[in-house]
Amino acid sequence: MTDRYQTLAAGLSSPAVGAFLVTPNDATDLPEVTRALIVGPGAVQVTTKDGATLVLPDMGGNWQWDLRVSRVLATGTTATLVVGLY
Repeated sequence: MTDRYQTLAAGLSSPAVGAFLVTPNDATDLPEVTRALIVGPGAVQVTTKDGATLVLPDMGGNWQWDLRVSRVLATGTTATLVVGLY
């Protein structure tokens, strides 16, 4: 498979290189700090890379939050889908 961009360094403005389904958990960090989350529909409570905890509101439908997240909490999360991008 050809990858025209394999020799370029990835930056925060470049596309994600991978994704994983997130199972919200109050006690366990994600396997990888995200560069963004795809959420939908519902709210999601997260801990950011710098340790802040906040609720990302239900925006209706699917939504992408460009946010470095280390944990998605079960408490406060009502979203039916959470995907971490890195």
